[in-house]
Parts: sequence; C-alpha cells; structure tokens
Amino acid sequence: MKTWLYLTAEGLGLPTLAWPCCLWTSTGERQRLPLDQAAQSLAGQAVDVLLPMELCSWLLSDPWPSRRQPDAQAIAYAVEEQLSQALEKLHLSTGARDPQGRYPVMVIDRERFAVVLALLAEVSIKVRSVFVDADVLPRDQALGIWWFGRWLLGGGLPARLTLSDEDLVALEPGLPRDVQWRDERKDATDIDQWLIPVHGPAINLLHGDFAAPRKRLPWRFGGLVVLSLLLLDWGASAARIGFLENQTRQLYSRNVEQFKGLYPEQTRIVDLALQLNVMQSQNAAPQDGHIAGLVKLVEQVIGASNVDVQRIEFRESDGWKVRLTANSFTELELLRERGRQQGLPVRLDSASKEGDRVQATLTQEQGA
Repeated sequence: MKTWLYLTAEGLGLPTLAWPCCLWTSTGERQRLPLDQAAQSLAGQAVDVLLPMELCSWLLSDPWPSRRQPDAQAIAYAVEEQLSQALEKLHLSTGARDPQGRYPVMVIDRERFAVVLALLAEVSIKVRSVFVDADVLPRDQALGIWWFGRWLLGGGLPARLTLSDEDLVALEPGLPRDVQWRDERKDATDIDQWLIPVHGPAINLLHGDFAAPRKRLPWRFGGLVVLSLLLLDWGASAARIGFLENQTRQLYSRNVEQFKGLYPEQTRIVDLALQLNVMQSQNAAPQDGHIAGLVKLVEQVIGASNVDVQRIEFRESDGWKVRLTANSFTELELLRERGRQQGLPVRLDSASKEGDRVQATLTQEQGA
C-alpha cells in the first residue's frame, strides 16, 4: 500500500500549515494531524495526495463520435459551454471513456490548485499524484459514503459530489434505487477500504502545467547555452528572412495576375502551383493517378462535409495534404470517419482552434 495524505475539507477556508489532514502509511494506519506535523512524519518520502471534492467540480462530455482518444485540447473545447469560468483560469483533467462514449472531466481553479501545491512544497512534501475523494470509489456500483463529516457520492453514479445530511434528504428521491450506503457513524466497518487505496480509473490531476518536476540533469545548463546561441543566430537571420518573404509575396502576386489572365474562369485561387499543373495537364494524358486520387478525395470526402479548403499540396513521401477549417472538432472526426468509409486512408494532423473555427491538415496517404 502506498502512503496517502488527505487534505480534509475543514482546511479549505484558510489553507495554512495547520490544515487538518489524515495520513495513511504503508501499513494502512490512519493518523489525523495538521499539515506541518504530517510533513515531519513523512520525512521527505513521496506521497499520493487526496483532495476534497469541495475544491473541484466534475462533468461529462457528450458521446465522442470517434473511438480514437481525443487530445486534452479537444475535450476542453467540447465541455467549454458547461464551465462557469474561462478555460484559461481552469485546470482540466480527463478520465477514461465510459461505455456511452463520454469522457469524465475533473475541473479545478488553476490558482487554487497552485496554492495547494505550493503549500505542500513549502513543507517539503514530495507529491507523486493528486486525486479527488469522490472520484476514487469503486466503479462497479453506485455508492454513497459518509466520510469525514459529509456524504461522498460517486462510484457507478454519473456524478461526483459531496452532500450534508440535509442536502441528501432533498436529493435522495432523484437518486437511483441501487445506491449502496455506508455510514461510519452507524457501521463499525472500516470505511477507509472504499477509498484507500484508489479504486478503478480515477483521474490524476498532476499533469500538464502541474506535472511533477523531472530531475534536473547535469547537461541542462549546457543545453541552455546552446539554445541561447541558436536564438542569437536566429535573430541575426530574421532580417534576411523578412526580406526574402517580402520578395516572395511580390513574386506570388505577379504570378497570380498572370494565371488569371491565362485562365479567367479560375476565380478562386487556393494553391496556385497545383491549379496551374492541373490546368496544363487537362489536355494531356495523366502520368499517374495522383490527380485522380485528389478528385476522389474532394468528391467523396471533402465535398460531402461542411469545411473550407485553404491550401492543397502534394508530396511524393506523404501524398495529398489539404489545409482546411471546420466549425468544430466533432466535424473533423466525422470527416475522418467518412474517409475510412470511402476506403481512403486519411488522417488529421495539427488540429487547433482559432476563434470560433478549427483548423487542421487532412492527409491522403499514398496508396489511396
């Protein structure tokens, strides 16, 4: 068994070194003591931290259209409308996909989480992981457990929350009938076994900007020196690059005007070089199936989707690459699924959100 440190809800009002805590050692023994004394007892050993649910909130995404694991950014944008604060002020942690295709998300205020971690660091407590008490119950059954002065609801329930006795009386009629209740005030059974150790795929908050710091390596300083030299070299070449880019833009503008003069019916210029090659090859037999592959991609995949094409290019090593914009990440997932249904091996890379639109690169791999 690992060593666990529980920061109880009693200390949330004024987080100090006197924060009431509970410490479980590797033998399973429970000790209730303030934070500064817990730090002395730990003596520098790594610990898994358990936070009260009152510090966080929990929600579920809508069913995800693809079986592939989405990245954290996509999940964040998908649940943004359910949040009461701006994304920039929150730290979001995603759990495992449920049987309905939804992803659970644990949300905590970034500043409050930083304060808690800074307080632990102040007393030299090494944090190995951070979980939330209502999220660590076994997932095979719906549970309500009286623990440290309030009810924890979780496990198989589609919710993670804490309630007082009065709140539970009001909410209980709306809860499933199969909820199993455990009350340490009435039952002498050890309630800790339901929470310590963590059961199932609980969400670890220690990731991203709050990931545990890695051990500094001896060559880190040398790497910084090399990086500084590279930055200086980049700065020296920035002016030359700017000049070349300006010349390139002027040359491109002239080429566009010439292209429009030769082919006035081409009113929309997406990729000048590609369009010129296509127009010139229309009167000649194709040398390979690249153009046919692009036509198939546009007609059967892109043309059936509500996306805008920004740029198209072909590379021998990668095949066709189409830079496009869509209304949402869900729309991009549907685009990729449509490609698979049509027998076209496509993938989406470099997805990012700008304003109310999502940009990505669709690649039709060779062999399609």
